[in-house]
Amino acid sequence: MSPLFEELDYQETPLGPLSLRRRRQLQLDVDVVEVILGDEHLMSDLFTASEEALARLALAEVTARAPRVLVGGLGLGYTAAAALDHAPAAAVTVIDYLAPVIAWHRQGILPIGRRLADEPRCRLVEGDFFALAAAGAGLDPTRPGQRFDAVLLDIDHSPDFHLNPSHAGFYGPAGLARLAGQLTAGGVFALWSNDRPDPAFTDRLAGVFAHARAAEVRFPNPLLGREEVQTVYLAGAAPAPAPKPI
Repeated sequence: MSPLFEELDYQETPLGPLSLRRRRQLQLDVDVVEVILGDEHLMSDLFTASEEALARLALAEVTARAPRVLVGGLGLGYTAAAALDHAPAAAVTVIDYLAPVIAWHRQGILPIGRRLADEPRCRLVEGDFFALAAAGAGLDPTRPGQRFDAVLLDIDHSPDFHLNPSHAGFYGPAGLARLAGQLTAGGVFALWSNDRPDPAFTDRLAGVFAHARAAEVRFPNPLLGREEVQTVYLAGAAPAPAPKPI
């Protein structure tokens, strides 16, 4: 029988206190691992359908045989793991601002263990995704100028609910345009949101990218006895022009 509550790690970070916890969910009789930042509940391993759908839906639209994938936000690792599963030839770079989160994966203390840390196709890089996106020189600080076939972002709760006010500019037309410049021709940007689809944000994406849509991700929540609805926004860069006939 596991203890009802255990704090696996606690660290002070530039964004506030960060806690990794395991607690017993008595109603479902399961252990739940969750991450708390300050007063914000960031994530848990109880519901991971939308995090996995973020990778699956995006990579279904990527045509590259060996796509280069950038994941913004490591968390418990389910998006990056899904990307590796969905595209066996993919190279996945994960950018996370919080060094302790990367350390948890390297220590193997999360539910997926060292799955990402031991995967040769996956690189875990400490960095500020939003600062890198704003600078426009590349999203991987160790490989300036690298472009990606897919950028998967799961950091803020939604385009309007940010962990840090400094993130707000990314979701405007100028910020999204800079992000589009980091994609290869025909590349895909995918964004996770805890909320239902927002037509205004989908329109904003469509004003920057060649095409955009919002996909609902539905899954049962036995704790509340209802179906949850979250969103994956998908936006595609224009494909490369066809070669001119000779």
